[in-house]
Amino acid sequence: MKHRISLALAVLLATVAALSSPVMAQVTQPVDSIVAIVDEDVILRSELDRAVENILIQYADQPGALPPRDVLERQVLDRLVLMRLQVSRARDSGIRVSDSEVTQAVQSVAARNRMTVDQLRQRLQADGLDYDEFRANLREEMLIERLRQRYLQSRVQVSEAEVDQLLETRQVGGPEVHLAIILVALPDGATPEQVNTAYQKAAGIKAVVEKGELDFRAAAIRYSDAPNALDGGDLGWRGYDSIPPAFVDLVRSLQPGQVSEPIRGPGGFQLIHVAETREAGRQVVTEYNAQHLLVRITPTRPYEAARQRAEELHRRIQAGEDFAALAREFSDDTITRSSGGDMGWFLINAWGSAVGNVLNGLADGQLSEPFASEIGWHIIRRLGTREQDVTEENRRNQAREIISRRKAEEEYERFLRQLRSEAYVESRLAAG
Repeated sequence: MKHRISLALAVLLATVAALSSPVMAQVTQPVDSIVAIVDEDVILRSELDRAVENILIQYADQPGALPPRDVLERQVLDRLVLMRLQVSRARDSGIRVSDSEVTQAVQSVAARNRMTVDQLRQRLQADGLDYDEFRANLREEMLIERLRQRYLQSRVQVSEAEVDQLLETRQVGGPEVHLAIILVALPDGATPEQVNTAYQKAAGIKAVVEKGELDFRAAAIRYSDAPNALDGGDLGWRGYDSIPPAFVDLVRSLQPGQVSEPIRGPGGFQLIHVAETREAGRQVVTEYNAQHLLVRITPTRPYEAARQRAEELHRRIQAGEDFAALAREFSDDTITRSSGGDMGWFLINAWGSAVGNVLNGLADGQLSEPFASEIGWHIIRRLGTREQDVTEENRRNQAREIISRRKAEEEYERFLRQLRSEAYVESRLAAG
């Protein structure tokens, strides 16, 4: 994986620092102009320039992949406006992200890119990106994600009947395809001339891709009018069941790397690109069965006292006393205590990594030594293992996820349209 910050994050860099930081306020030049008014807030030319520059830095080795400067500025400004509105709504709703949570997020970004935090900071500096702005925009991404989760929490419900219906009408759990699109937009009530012009443009883009002058991702960034243009038109992996029925046969007919002919849709002409495909096979997992006894660490039973109690119970089990009887009497695990410590069948780390690591080192019938986790001291007896076919269970989970994702996308898109329509947004980009 390249040590590159995500494009979406690059677009967001420098969105709030100019307005919220006294230091940035001091260095802002008096001639800095306003490119957009968003309710009682503004987006400055310097902010837009920095956000655009961040994208240019990310694509320094692919200068031809980006659209002309004026088109790129419009795309970036649209994102900044929508982001500003979401951040404002999140804060008005009482959503907060602490400094420690931002620090953890920075550490996660560094780990995903196989870097230390210091190396990430150096990489940002080498790419001309400000570390404090990077943190500020990570915070905003987290605010927006929490806003999205809160908004959708009570609005997206999936019933078992809906899952059954989807499984009856579509193939779920089968092959998957990695898709991307390019959209050449048409206005409402487009004239025949406008329709023909849009079609010719889409056909021209397809020809450019097929000649190898640009790859599909670069062509999407440069030419697409879709909201995900700056993401290269990427739609991610989709099962054929999650593709609109009208497009399934078309997508099936395309080989990896191929691009469809221009397809007329509600918003204009689309080019569909099949990046790659993969098959889904039978899914089998190993499940474990065990008994468990927990001595919890509490204010009245600190770490050492809990350890001593666990060791005492362990000696009694080794001496021949019944594990189940001791678990019923002494275990602090409220889930398994009434059943004599029986944990049922479960995946290796279902009870946490501390339990999973010990369990993995035991043979069937073997009793563990007492071991500690963050909640207390444990004793485990591994009873057995089995191979379990979870294909059908995963199919139902996939179906549930398909329905949930579709509902979530529809609900949040509706929310964003409402958010934008209720806001006062004035673009002054053309006036520069």
